[in-house]
Amino acid sequence: MITKEKVEHIGWLARIEIDEKEADTYAEKLNSVLDYFGQLDEVDTDGVEPTYHVMDVVNVFRKDEVRKSLPQEEVLANTEHRQEGNFKAPRIM
Repeated sequence: MITKEKVEHIGWLARIEIDEKEADTYAEKLNSVLDYFGQLDEVDTDGVEPTYHVMDVVNVFRKDEVRKSLPQEEVLANTEHRQEGNFKAPRIM
């Protein structure tokens, strides 16, 4: 069971300010979700083949074709931030 105190602790870990009223509401909603999972656990699934997706998933790939790229000056015309023929981006450490 998820208590108001657990919700407040999770909020503290996530650095999210949760007041007492919100903590009560979230605890109630999270417990409702857990109760629903409990109902799903009771369903008889013997003989049911496991599935990963409810519907068939098919990837659609385009043909890999070599094409001429845009001219460098045309691409760099879209930015004010350029240096020595390249996009200039902030340094990342």
